[in-house]
Amino acid sequence: MKNKKISILGSTGSIGRNVLKVAASFPGRFTVVGLTAGWNIDLFREQIEAFSPLLVSVAEEKTAVKLKALLPASSRVEIVWGQEGNEQVASLQEAEMVVSAIVGAAGLLPTLAAIRSGKDIALANKETLVMAGRLIMDEVKKQQIRLLPIDSEHSAIAQALEAGRKEDVARIILTASGGPFLYLDKESLWQVTPEQALLHPNWEMGRKVSIDSATLMNKGLEVIEAYWLFDVALEKVEVLVHPQSIVHSLVEFVDGSVVAQLGVPDMRVPISYALSYPERLPTGLSRLNLTECSNLSFSKPDTQRFPALRTAFEACRIGGCMPAVLNAANEVAVAAFLDGKLRFPQISKVVAETMARMDYKEDTDFETILEADRMARIESAAVLQDIAKPGATFD
Repeated sequence: MKNKKISILGSTGSIGRNVLKVAASFPGRFTVVGLTAGWNIDLFREQIEAFSPLLVSVAEEKTAVKLKALLPASSRVEIVWGQEGNEQVASLQEAEMVVSAIVGAAGLLPTLAAIRSGKDIALANKETLVMAGRLIMDEVKKQQIRLLPIDSEHSAIAQALEAGRKEDVARIILTASGGPFLYLDKESLWQVTPEQALLHPNWEMGRKVSIDSATLMNKGLEVIEAYWLFDVALEKVEVLVHPQSIVHSLVEFVDGSVVAQLGVPDMRVPISYALSYPERLPTGLSRLNLTECSNLSFSKPDTQRFPALRTAFEACRIGGCMPAVLNAANEVAVAAFLDGKLRFPQISKVVAETMARMDYKEDTDFETILEADRMARIESAAVLQDIAKPGATFD
């Protein structure tokens, strides 16, 4: 495998940091040419000095000025900022592959810029396909690029699908850890704190994704992502709760065969697979010890306690811009919960109520989707205000 030049969108986040660990482990295989970050400039400075990219982007111009002052005078890196800066890094001529790891809706346009520039995509930003799956997959086909999933579940499905023909797939089964509150009763969920919700039992994730995992919205977003990524009927996509996070997902074929991908819960495994595909890299990570995996359990998700998963399926069935509405409302609600302005079960209430208040719109183009995202955030803010009113009936 020749040296591959990569840009990383969101390098200071959980996925971005792990991508850089993989790149550092294989210096002859990967060269980092572009990086983007938000406001964590101390870590970003360390990454720039370690990998010497050609171009980097931060959230704001004033952050770019601060970063410039922190770098040594000999540094030749070019610093840009904002949405335009992210898109510059995404479309950097030298990059052959772009890792899309920005969290949330903010990752859509930079990922689109990378696709339109003919870059292969290693996708961790599930919101890109949640918001604009049909349009994104059309662009992928048009540009004839590879879109390789980084999410452990979608990576597992992609690997399992190589065992048979697409037309012979009976079911795609996404596994979910169930998060930190899998066994907590419905009444106790009202007492959950942000600090408790951030303590995922198996995976190290960022704040927003950790909350999504706790509500099962993360799995709902992954269902929509799988629907577009693997081009299957929604009725063929299922979710099973698997607390051990050893079986990362499964594919059932029409003959009854079930192919699963197993491994230790470490994001560097699917990351290295996406970066090196179709090769596999000797990562040196812990190997799965099957003698210690005698108690693997699976169960159906409880959508009464965790209704976000059911709501995500409904958004996908409705189609059009409704998944973008779902995502925007969830981002607003999660931020409110983390700020102490919302109770844990109310996160899903805000999402469902916002969807109920929004009119259906076709996903005709990216501008329409972005407008739906904007309007959903406004509507979600209104729902939050209604919840705060005395006598509100959102419980």
